[in-house]
Amino acid sequence: MKLVLFDCDGTLVDSVKRIHETFRRTFLAFNHPAPSLDDVKSVVGLSLDVSFARLLGRTSVDDEAMAMRLHFKSLFAEVHADPAMTEQLFPGISELVGALAQRDDVIIGAVTGNSRRGLNHILSLYGFSEHFRVSRTADDCPSKPNPAMVLECCAELDFSPAQTLVIGDAVFDMQMAKAAGADAIGVAWGYGTIDALKTAGADMTVGHPADILNYI
Repeated sequence: MKLVLFDCDGTLVDSVKRIHETFRRTFLAFNHPAPSLDDVKSVVGLSLDVSFARLLGRTSVDDEAMAMRLHFKSLFAEVHADPAMTEQLFPGISELVGALAQRDDVIIGAVTGNSRRGLNHILSLYGFSEHFRVSRTADDCPSKPNPAMVLECCAELDFSPAQTLVIGDAVFDMQMAKAAGADAIGVAWGYGTIDALKTAGADMTVGHPADILNYI
């Protein structure tokens, strides 16, 4: 048996337009210059409080970063009301999840810096809810690359990290996987670079979701 844990943003769905817009509105509300798209891409996967601290150039989370996190979360319904902000599945993801869901030797889960509400929204939107048996979000665990998300998913289903595969697009995903003792696959279609994923410890990098089936 294999436990396959997917990152969400940048791995399952292309959500950077929505994330960037929500960061933009939040920074302006707090009288800070809006971050660039590339700056936002560099923190996708981290918990929001850590993301705000990094984008503000601070070495640790402070009261303003926490306040900005709350404001960001308060914009969920407002931003999602715009159809242009809807997260889109990356090509091949629906087929990959469908194929894995049919296998008796695989259990699917999610480990994401997104919120619980955000993850549930995406899984429901694309009919994935029944396929994802376990998940941990930024509401449940410390920010990546802390290994808690992976370790808690393993413990819940009585898997060892050695039986577990983490799939993600960010260096934080690779670092989290290796810190937990799990295998790590880096994906080329997200917001990180292949070189950065390899440096962070990826056991393999793939250019298309179908390649993950061959690895498993």
